[in-house]
Amino acid sequence: MTYAADRIEEETAYLAYHFHWDMDSVLDLEHADRRAYVRRAAALVERAEGER
Repeated sequence: MTYAADRIEEETAYLAYHFHWDMDSVLDLEHADRRAYVRRAAALVERAEGER
C-alpha cells in the first residue's frame, strides 16, 4: 500500500506551519513519527482553542 502524495504534502505543510520545521526535516521523519507529530500538533491546537 502506498501513502498518497497529497496526504504527505498535507502533513508536511501542517508540521512546517505549526512547528516551523523545514520541509526536508519533516520528510526525513519515518511515517509513524510524522503521524505522531501531526497528532501532537493537533492536540496543541485544540488545547489552545479551548483556552480562548
